[in-house]
Amino acid sequence: MSSSSRRQPPLWPSHIQYINAPRYHPSVPSPVRSFLISGTNPAPQKTPISFPSTSLVRIRYITEPSHPARGQNGLFAVRKILPRSHIIDYIGEVHCQDRAGSDYDLSLFRSKDGDNVGVDASVMGNEARFVNDYRGIRSKPNAVFVESRTSQGELRMSIWSSKDPIQKGDEILVSYGKNWWRSRTAQTNALPDFA
Repeated sequence: MSSSSRRQPPLWPSHIQYINAPRYHPSVPSPVRSFLISGTNPAPQKTPISFPSTSLVRIRYITEPSHPARGQNGLFAVRKILPRSHIIDYIGEVHCQDRAGSDYDLSLFRSKDGDNVGVDASVMGNEARFVNDYRGIRSKPNAVFVESRTSQGELRMSIWSSKDPIQKGDEILVSYGKNWWRSRTAQTNALPDFA
């Protein structure tokens, strides 16, 4: 089985391609791609992973009436996750394009030449695409996005537990950040009023 194709998990949407390794879009310049795949950067930490990250999480359909994502999926812990532990890498299409319309596009890296590199899981990705924002669910996130390098040296955006453990069955929740919410508010305000 190749590193980028594995049997998709339960509840995986049929219209989304399941992958467990990043796919690189042609918009990523060769020098940037080389840096992302094997470059060295003193800031990001190495991520030693001795087990498949997906063994910590599962996708679950959300039915709770008060949940902001009711009727959608979320990411949940299948066992207790210790504080400051790697949970899963955010996998998708790595690109250097403006994808303002995607709700699944994360910023990964900005080169000195001004190339913005993102990871978009809107049409292909892994379980991490189902991580929800904590607002309306908890008082604070129990996980954070962290830029880190795999043991092979590839730069990834990963999800890590915060300073407290995550209990089995708890939803993994991050902060999408003020810019994400600001752009969604601006998009909503720009819609025509049909009243």
